[in-house]
Formats: sequence, C-alpha cells, structure tokens
Amino acid sequence: MLDKLTQQVNLHGNALLLRAERQRTIASNIANADTPGYVARDFKFSDAMRAMADSQAGAARPLSTSDTRHMALPAVGELGSRDSTLGYALQSQPSLDNNSVDMDRERAAFVDNAVRYEATLRFINGGAKTMLSAIQGQ
Repeated sequence: MLDKLTQQVNLHGNALLLRAERQRTIASNIANADTPGYVARDFKFSDAMRAMADSQAGAARPLSTSDTRHMALPAVGELGSRDSTLGYALQSQPSLDNNSVDMDRERAAFVDNAVRYEATLRFINGGAKTMLSAIQGQ
C-alpha cells in the first residue's frame, strides 16, 4: 500500500537526479568550449530514465564475478556509473581545434533542462501537498 503512495514520488525523484546529472554534463561542455580537442558529451534522458527504472524493477540482473576477490561492476543505469548512459554529442560545425562544443546548442539544452528540472520539482511539491491535504482531511 505504501508503495503505491511513494511510487510517483520515486519516479520524479529519479527524474530529478537525472536532470541534475544532465545539467552537470552540459555545464561541463560549456566550461570546455575553448579547450582544444574537447568532445562534447550528453545523454538521452529517456534512455537513462528507462535504464534506471529497469534496474530498480529488477529487470537488470546484477553482474556476477567468477572469484570473490573480483570487484563488482555497477549495473547499467546506476547513478554512480556515469559512463553507462553518457555518450558523445554530434558535431554540427567543424572547428579548427577539433572542439565539438556548439555553444548555441549547449545554451539551448541548458535552458531546456533547467525548465524541465523546475517542472519536476513542481510535480514533487504538488504531490507532497496533495498527500498532506489528504492526510489532514481537507
């Protein structure tokens, strides 16, 4: 029963974590706009969200090791494993220093992600207010 109450909050909480990670990735691209040879990074939010939902639902089986001394690898989609969903952004314009950061695209992605982050926060706050008013009987 409690799972049904928290399921929506967990979904939006995971989305909030992924949005924050994407914001960090875009900010890193903007910070390295003048670095020669830097390749812009990004990830598809929908694929990362699906991977996270699958790993939490148990669809992604944990990796096994053949020896107890081996280090366990993180499952695909875990937040600690940044490179599991992180890919390279497509270069739209060639540059002389082989830097693939397109500042117009990065600024637009940064603003779009910030708006979606704010919307996710509003969904979480709205859900919390709805649960609180239901608990209080108003």
